[in-house]
Amino acid sequence: MSTATQPSIRSPHSTQRLTPVREISRTSRGVTGTVAGMGRYESTLERDMMELIRFDRTVRQFTPQPVTINYRSAEGAERSYTPDGLIHYHHVRPHEPSILYEVKFRSDFRKEWKIYLPKFRAAKAFCRERGWVFRVFTEVDIRTVYLTNVRFLWPYLSRKVDPALQDHVLTVLWDLGEADPDFLLHALSSLPNGRGHLIPVLWHMVATGDIGCDLDQKLTMASRIWPMKEARP
Repeated sequence: MSTATQPSIRSPHSTQRLTPVREISRTSRGVTGTVAGMGRYESTLERDMMELIRFDRTVRQFTPQPVTINYRSAEGAERSYTPDGLIHYHHVRPHEPSILYEVKFRSDFRKEWKIYLPKFRAAKAFCRERGWVFRVFTEVDIRTVYLTNVRFLWPYLSRKVDPALQDHVLTVLWDLGEADPDFLLHALSSLPNGRGHLIPVLWHMVATGDIGCDLDQKLTMASRIWPMKEARP
């Protein structure tokens, strides 16, 4: 049976982050750093994954380097493995199981697959005991159009916006039903300066989910958008 050291709570956030069980060290790729509010990473791919998790409103809790799993090799030798992260989700429907994950470049996995496979098998067994899922994410999963859109929208997420202005945008968008940013902005203001003032408001509302769009497609002024909430009376 797999065992693991238990992490401790570090600080409560809207997305709670727990303390990693091992220190982040400089890697052979020579890239380490910190994603604000998320923790330290050992590769640019880990950083990109953290940025996706940070943007995901369904995430309740995230832990970098969350557990150390002890297992035995095929030869009976004791081994240990610490995955890159653990994601717990809010209770939503359909239910999303917690994900224990590893981030790997495809080239690294191809080169060292004999080393990684026993670790990943141990992680899968560890997850089955807890009702979790173990996944390996590569650059194919992470470095997508969605990531590009997340990076574009992230600075707008914390922007302070007048609630009355947001309600006005929603009211006009509800009247239109569906539009694109360019058409909506022209419907909101006939003046170029007015439309320029409203652009950050629009992207803030897309980032918060008040305005819906397909983030798997590149965001442009011609993207299809629609209202996701009612304006306040």
